Amino acid sequence: MKIALFSGGKESYYASIIGGPVDAYVMFIYEFPEPSPHIVNMGLSVMTGILTGKPVFVKKLTKGKEFDESVEFLRGLGVTSITAGDVGTEEHLKYMERLAKEVGAELKEPLWAMNSEEVLIKEVEYGIEALIIGIVRNLSNYLGFVINKENYETMLSVFKQNNYDAIGERGEYHILVLNSPNHIKRLNYEIVGKLLTSRNAILKLTLL
Repeated sequence: MKIALFSGGKESYYASIIGGPVDAYVMFIYEFPEPSPHIVNMGLSVMTGILTGKPVFVKKLTKGKEFDESVEFLRGLGVTSITAGDVGTEEHLKYMERLAKEVGAELKEPLWAMNSEEVLIKEVEYGIEALIIGIVRNLSNYLGFVINKENYETMLSVFKQNNYDAIGERGEYHILVLNSPNHIKRLNYEIVGKLLTSRNAILKLTLL
């Protein structure tokens, strides 16, 4: 089985497109010190994958046992190829290389070492429409902003002014894919609340 590691965000999704084809998505649930926007909205993160017509496998990992449990889960699925959406974090790449080797699978990292601004441009040109579901608190007025090919330059300008990475590679913001050329239909949602952490503002969504 060929899988892509998936969060519901645009890099993991776009990587599965240009590094694919894949048979399914796998979402690992980690315990973070602060809430993850993707886990807060896990139902929608899973649903955006399902709306591409592919199954989504979800595995909650035990703190301190993440690597071993990931290996066991992927082996159980019979995974032969893993696609991931890492761009520039060396630590993530090394972890993925180790994981793929232990599973006995080929690793594909199609976005690796690409320029972040170029990645964002290619994503929106492909037709990905994505909602900002988490963002650093000083830019919280952009929480709920939908990035697409018509307005992505606005966010590029904002990030440049604040010396932030164009795709949030350092955790500046988090995205939920709403639509793409491969979606059966657009992911429809309603905002039901907001959550503030020490660093981020996070949307709380429900599926419509």
